[in-house]
Amino acid sequence: METIDKVSQTAHEAYDKIASAGSHAVEVLGEKGSQLKSAEQQLVKNCRGYISDYPIATVGIAAAVGFLLGRLSSHR
Repeated sequence: METIDKVSQTAHEAYDKIASAGSHAVEVLGEKGSQLKSAEQQLVKNCRGYISDYPIATVGIAAAVGFLLGRLSSHR
């Protein structure tokens, strides 16, 4: 019985370590998700500010990108 108790205790300890690592991973991923969402919001805010400050340049950039994408897709 002593051997079974040791194996059982080792299994429980391994399970606890895995559960702890899993909850830590979930916590870290949650934090990273929040940071990513914050970065996305800041990027959108910056883009909106640039578009408001430089509307003609924005249209020119959009036209140039559209032209380049059209050229790249027509060669394939």
